[in-house]
Amino acid sequence: MKEKKKRKPMGRIGSLLVSLLITAVVGFLYFYVSLPAINPQSGDFYSFLALLCIVYTVCVFILSAKPLDNGEYSVVRTPKEKLKDWFLFVKKSCLPVLLLFTAILLVALVGQIVSMPIFRASAYRDLLTVQDGDFATQIAEISFNEIPTLDRDSAEYLGDRQMGTLSDMVSQFEYSNDSTQINYQGRPVRVAPIAYADLIKWFTNRSSGLPAYVVVDMVTQEATVVRLPEGMRYSFSEPLNRNIMRHLRFQYPTMMFATPEFEIDEQGHPWWIAPRVVKRIGLFGGTDIQGAVLVDAVTGESQYHEEVPNWVDTLYVPDLIMQQYDYHGTLVHGFINSVLGQRDVTKTTDGYNYIAMNDDVYAYTGVTSANADQSNLGFLLCNMRTKETHFYSAPGATEAAAQRSAEGVVQDLGYRATFPLLLNISGEPTYFIPLKDATSLVKMYAMVNVAQYQIVATGSTVSACEQSYIQMLADKGITQAEQLPQTEAKGQVAEIRTAVIEGDSYYFIRLEGEEVFYSISAARSWEVVTLNEGDTVTIEHAVLSEGQLTTFLEGYSLTITRRAPSQAYSTSPAERDDLS
Repeated sequence: MKEKKKRKPMGRIGSLLVSLLITAVVGFLYFYVSLPAINPQSGDFYSFLALLCIVYTVCVFILSAKPLDNGEYSVVRTPKEKLKDWFLFVKKSCLPVLLLFTAILLVALVGQIVSMPIFRASAYRDLLTVQDGDFATQIAEISFNEIPTLDRDSAEYLGDRQMGTLSDMVSQFEYSNDSTQINYQGRPVRVAPIAYADLIKWFTNRSSGLPAYVVVDMVTQEATVVRLPEGMRYSFSEPLNRNIMRHLRFQYPTMMFATPEFEIDEQGHPWWIAPRVVKRIGLFGGTDIQGAVLVDAVTGESQYHEEVPNWVDTLYVPDLIMQQYDYHGTLVHGFINSVLGQRDVTKTTDGYNYIAMNDDVYAYTGVTSANADQSNLGFLLCNMRTKETHFYSAPGATEAAAQRSAEGVVQDLGYRATFPLLLNISGEPTYFIPLKDATSLVKMYAMVNVAQYQIVATGSTVSACEQSYIQMLADKGITQAEQLPQTEAKGQVAEIRTAVIEGDSYYFIRLEGEEVFYSISAARSWEVVTLNEGDTVTIEHAVLSEGQLTTFLEGYSLTITRRAPSQAYSTSPAERDDLS
């Protein structure tokens, strides 16, 4: 029988070349999938290099026959002698790679150590500059058409439900559930791109791109699908080169990026905002943002901006700001004090929310003591574009305590409180809490006083809730007289109109020679039901102030000062004819 010819072992040069080729292929595939930044401050970069070293070494061991008994020896080799052969082989073929691997581990380990807060406490403390502010004077009372009445989950639900109403899209695309809160044309909204329904839908639609995005108005709770003249070709739902992260990595291989946020400019054009991440402390510590790359979601054109345009709202994210404040608050007197003693140590509470002010988006979160008790020391407001951060001293209940207090008022209805929004109501820090049902629809609103969280007002509209809350503040003696100065009106009754508002009867009275209607609740002043035109009356009311406009009575804009025993409304003569 013919003896089977043995395969000749691969030579040393051949094994090294094949090993390099396999390493290059594995490295390319890993880079394409994981997208590590080629940056010595990125931990993923060291993992990438370590993987290449391991793959190369394993390939050389497998492909080379030198360490094995391949006929060169006439005697049987002992395990000790074979082990010696292995070490000689490693020294000759893999020593440079193993030295590189060791250096990678040492650099990563030393870099991690020198970046620890225990050695760089002051640097971590100074990552965030926090200025003290006065809440009552610096945080203006915002009008009702600027108060977000939805949380993120409710907005996502409305956006997804709106997509289901579009028969030409629902079979091919779906809501991405990846929305960003921005200030768009003076209104707080959430915007989100749509996504391909599955891989087959991507394959059949990729040439034209994603045809629309979804806008959810956080005030009116209206969801709108905005169709684009040209589809978005760059998004997270793209699996290959047009994936937004892969597109960024190939264009900027050395930059580290935070997760890109979807935004639209004031003309409604879609963009991806990719904040550039930098490390300011040691090798790996002190994560911060330095500018951003703006990517056109339609064309893919991109540009790095050290200073982003004013229409960009989300350069920073609340989680990063909260992390930096926790360093600021816990390391105020050094690392040892943050662990032992904890004098003056503070930290942020769990959770955050957004509020639109001055054409910017601000993140809000509470600040509590190191013991994380049920009381807040104050609040942070941070501009998400500039990182300008203010601390407002306002001792009171935590957000969680306020949520429980609001839920207690409506416990018979089973509504759940969303994370609060901090508002200025009559100079008082106030939690504004939308209450939603099991289907994530907002059904009521609550206002909870921060300092005295047992003061809870609810209403089916924001206006009704605010009226009830202002009345509670007055009844409790919290609202000072100088905040709501009183005056009186005297004269003959020229007109009387009536309306039932949320179950209460209101009488709208106009005096001779005036254009103001005074609104008086029959529940609070029963004498009003006996009035007749021509009667002479004296009405006490609060002084009207500017900026107190609200939409009332099915869309009429009325100037209102809510204060017992009466309320004053100002409207034009043409609108008065429609009140009755």
